[in-house]
Amino acid sequence: MTSLLAGLAFGLSLIVAIGAQNAFVLRVGLTRRQVLPVVAVCAISDLALIGAGVAGLGVLVDRHPAVLTVARIAGAAFLTGYAVLAIRRAVRPAALSVEDTGVARPPRLAGTVGTALALTWLNPHVYLDTVVLLGSVAAGYGELRWWFGAGAMLGSLLWFTALGYGARLLTPLFARPRAWRVLDGVIAAVMLAIAAGLLLGLRG
Repeated sequence: MTSLLAGLAFGLSLIVAIGAQNAFVLRVGLTRRQVLPVVAVCAISDLALIGAGVAGLGVLVDRHPAVLTVARIAGAAFLTGYAVLAIRRAVRPAALSVEDTGVARPPRLAGTVGTALALTWLNPHVYLDTVVLLGSVAAGYGELRWWFGAGAMLGSLLWFTALGYGARLLTPLFARPRAWRVLDGVIAAVMLAIAAGLLLGLRG
């Protein structure tokens, strides 16, 4: 039980932060469209990554930095493109509301799921956090490492479910177009900042 709680606390400490993935889940939760698929994709992806880290894949990733280099470049390109879309939504206030969030038609499921997958798997930080860092900490628990990993997995499930379905509690705030503009502006800034960080990391 102690190992499980330790994993839960450590997992939440890594995931509860403003980032590209969390910003996307928040926005989807606010629109109340395709929340379940997005939450499921993010949570299942985290479970797979945490499991890989606990199993020892972090050592392999650490020995082949080229994998993270490719992920940095691809991730930066994708995040920049998504930031541009967020900026476009922010400058179209007439279309912004809880019911219509800046698009003429509801987004397609494939596109939404694809975005969630890209924001997860093209982010090299997720490998460093879950596979390398969490895997290293889990290894310190020896035979109890899978209990530690289970706690971290539980943290991911709880967080993405709370973020995706709890976002609707903010609906009264986002009944105003200005709130959507601010949200998309923040999302664009976060995406661009992370993209810049990824590219600058290539020079380090």
